[in-house]
Amino acid sequence: MLAALAYFLLPLFWLVIASTKSTQDLFSTFGLWFSRAPRLLTNIQETFAHDDGVFAHWLLNTVMYAVVSALGAALLAAAAGYGFAKFRFRGNSAAFNLVLGAVMVPTTALAIPTYLLFAKVGLVNSPWAVILPSLVSPFGLYLMRVYAQDAVPDSILEAARMDGAGEVRIFFRIVLRLLAPGLVTVVLFTLVATWNNYFLPLIMLNDPRLYPITVGLSSWAAQAFGGGAGADSDMLALVVTGSLLSIIPLIVAFLLLQRYWQSGLATGGVKQ
Repeated sequence: MLAALAYFLLPLFWLVIASTKSTQDLFSTFGLWFSRAPRLLTNIQETFAHDDGVFAHWLLNTVMYAVVSALGAALLAAAAGYGFAKFRFRGNSAAFNLVLGAVMVPTTALAIPTYLLFAKVGLVNSPWAVILPSLVSPFGLYLMRVYAQDAVPDSILEAARMDGAGEVRIFFRIVLRLLAPGLVTVVLFTLVATWNNYFLPLIMLNDPRLYPITVGLSSWAAQAFGGGAGADSDMLALVVTGSLLSIIPLIVAFLLLQRYWQSGLATGGVKQ
């Protein structure tokens, strides 16, 4: 456990330390301790001020992409998972097995075909080019199907139908509340996946103002490490500081939602 803890926390600790240093101090001082003149606030100010404050645009873009994708993917996964769990129709098992197979397909393998499809309909270089593919979550659908199987009692559904409630009303008024802990889990997984997504926005977006943080910081890193006269090694401190700032929203989101996630895991682990 200590080895696993060090494996996950040591890079984060290094990132915090490195964000307090100048580019020169990054190479001239010990990597796991502060320099004599920490400059975290200065690095943060320079990160947000560089290139007319484009980092703030990247941060807002990432928040929009991740939040919209996470909420949309959770809603679609809940609806599909509930349908697979509580409705019997021809091809149910075959369709669900197809979903399980889709879980094994890496998203990078679908990036080029997705780009070609979006280019046909004129959605390339727009926020929808990042959001729409992120709404499809085979793992989230599988998770919600398993969770809905036990979390949504058939007796409640039958009582609601006997009272005259339609299927849409049952889903939004009853089922979503029962699936809330599972929804939080899908939201967290999709939020992290979209926030850290790099390859899809890289090939979909051409306008730097539409970049998420991952692609934006990569462009800065290319300027810092690129060879030739165009290289700017001073930007390395901005890349490190921007990387630290980019993970703070994810940590906050996890801390705010972890109690719902833990309750959902505990509920799903008890057989009714």
